[in-house]
Amino acid sequence: MYSGSSDGESHEASQRKIPPASSMLWVRNLRRFIGSGAGLGSEALMELETKRILLDIFKEKQQKSAEGGTIPRSISHRVQRLAKYRFLKKQSDLLLNADDLDAMWVCLRENCVIDDATGAEKMNYEDFCHIASVCTEQIGPKCRRFFSPSNFMKFEKDESGRIAILPFYLYVMRTVSLTQARIDMSELDEDSDGFLQPHEMETYIRGLIPNLAQLRDMPAAFIQMYCRIAAHKFFFFCDPHRRGKSCIKKVLLSNCLQELMELHQESEEEVTDTEQAENWFSLMSAQRICDMFLALDKDMNGTLSKQELQEYADGTLTEIFIERVFDEHVRRGKSGGGNTREMDFESFLDFVLALENKDTPEGLTYLFRCLDLQGRGFLTTADIHSLFRCTPEMD
Repeated sequence: MYSGSSDGESHEASQRKIPPASSMLWVRNLRRFIGSGAGLGSEALMELETKRILLDIFKEKQQKSAEGGTIPRSISHRVQRLAKYRFLKKQSDLLLNADDLDAMWVCLRENCVIDDATGAEKMNYEDFCHIASVCTEQIGPKCRRFFSPSNFMKFEKDESGRIAILPFYLYVMRTVSLTQARIDMSELDEDSDGFLQPHEMETYIRGLIPNLAQLRDMPAAFIQMYCRIAAHKFFFFCDPHRRGKSCIKKVLLSNCLQELMELHQESEEEVTDTEQAENWFSLMSAQRICDMFLALDKDMNGTLSKQELQEYADGTLTEIFIERVFDEHVRRGKSGGGNTREMDFESFLDFVLALENKDTPEGLTYLFRCLDLQGRGFLTTADIHSLFRCTPEMD
């Protein structure tokens, strides 16, 4: 009974026509009401208006950019270089110059006390503060940063709490020298990545030559070769991964820069020939390297073969060691392929630096690669036997 009644009602409903929603009056009125925005709240209207304004601004900027074009890369590069130059110039102006350092030394000596026991010139913290005031009046505020309490505490004090003025003055000089060196190197850093490439380091060394007492009289024809030799030591010690660039911070903290600056502190007459020969950056050492390479290069082709290199150090190097040097440190394809390759001047500089600096990590790394016959990172008894079995033959 129930099923029959239900079927009849559904049949009648299917026969009845339902008007579309768009034809209903209340639907048309609602759509018109929403489209006008009158039905939206104040916050929603504000959001729509904000989006509309931002879109207009964006389109306007796009149009102006298309009409005016972007800033050329060359101009952008010039602006960056100019900003960098101005910044470095400002930092350089804040440094103490030679006259300022002389005036500071006079102030230190005039206001210190003499230690009765040692005769050393010293100052306590009160003297330190008084000297700071005197130096600020005579030199200016740029010397004030050296007279901080933390700097005073860096130095060794006697039982009376006094420090010697000489170590303090040397600290000031070294700080000024390193800061000036960093400014000069940063100015030569063309891509401003904090690294120097070989030609940039050579330019820096060339600029130092007139100020280094032992190098002022260097023949003009030898300057380029000297800069090449001097710069190579920086890269041997400061570029261990051989990326072709050296970190400026690492250069400043290296012993190489200190060794180079020794030529500035002493005159050539005051140092012995032995001391000059031991300093890689001395003129005598650079000439020694060149003469050594020319003497070994029998065929005068600008490179050294294995047979020519065996004459190094009066022929005291074993044949297997020379073979390993060529296997590990002579670039392939430089002067031919396979076993015909020869050692160029840069590789020869690495070779000499490693043998003359065997007590350094860089020198040991160079030599260990030659001794590690299998490239395993360690040496076995067989490796030692292979390396030294031909040593007794050298008489």
